[in-house]
Order: sequence, then structure tokens, then C-alpha cells
Amino acid sequence: MVLAQSSTMSGSQPGTIAPQFELPTLDGTTLQLSALRGKVVVLDFWGSWCVWCIKGFPEMKQYYAKYRDRLEILGVACNDTDARWRAAVEKHEVPWLHVLNPRKGDVDVAKLYAVEAFPTKVVIDAEGRILRTFVGESPEFYTFLDQLFAGR
Repeated sequence: MVLAQSSTMSGSQPGTIAPQFELPTLDGTTLQLSALRGKVVVLDFWGSWCVWCIKGFPEMKQYYAKYRDRLEILGVACNDTDARWRAAVEKHEVPWLHVLNPRKGDVDVAKLYAVEAFPTKVVIDAEGRILRTFVGESPEFYTFLDQLFAGR
């Protein structure tokens, strides 16, 4: 089991502005991270091949439902084909927004955020600043969300 930890990686330092990107969505359009400003955003770096990523979906679904009015989750599929990504989202009935990180040309959002393991969750505040990064599946991520929204 991979434990959650705060990141010290350069691409996801707490307090810094989240690096911007634009990636393809399930419906064939593109999504810019900046379009989600105004809500807390969790970038969930995952893959259809990642057992721990999939195991985390049930609890993530509960938290997404609980805080949906103030929280947006953006699944960033990594190291996946288009077909496997789409099939996994459908199979696991994952209700939040999704983009595919194709790692083509200059675009590799996982590198931009210095992701080294999966799953990695980057929590971004409503103004676009990185609050915290969690690597792996752990109750600490959900405790952080509860604390974050307790005063709101």
C-alpha cells in the first residue's frame, strides 16, 4: 500500500499557482484548468491500469457527492490509451470531469505537476493555488477535505 504524503516536488509546491493546461475530455472537446476557478479542484492523476486508483473510486464518489457544490474533481488519466481510459470511466461509473494526458509533443501534465506515483491528488483552492498534494490512497486526503470545507 502506498501511503499519502505531502509533496515536496517542484511542480506542486503548496502556495504556488497551479500550472495551467488544456487536455481532451470524454466528449471530444478540450478543458482548460482555469475554467474550474471558483471551486476547490482536486486533480486526480490515475490510470485504468492502477489498482489503488480504482480502489479509491468508491470513497472519492462519496466525497464528490458530499461537497459537489464547492468541489470539482478532474480525473487526469495517465499512461492510458483513449479506449482504456473511456472504458474505465464507464465501467466504474466515475461521475466527475475527466481528461486524458496523452504525453504527446510538449504536453505531459503529469510531468508538469511532478507526478511520480499513482494515484496522486493535487488539491487546488478556488483562486488556483496549490494547497496540498497527496500520493497514494489514505484517509488523510479525506480528513483534509473535511477540514478544508468545515469552515465554509
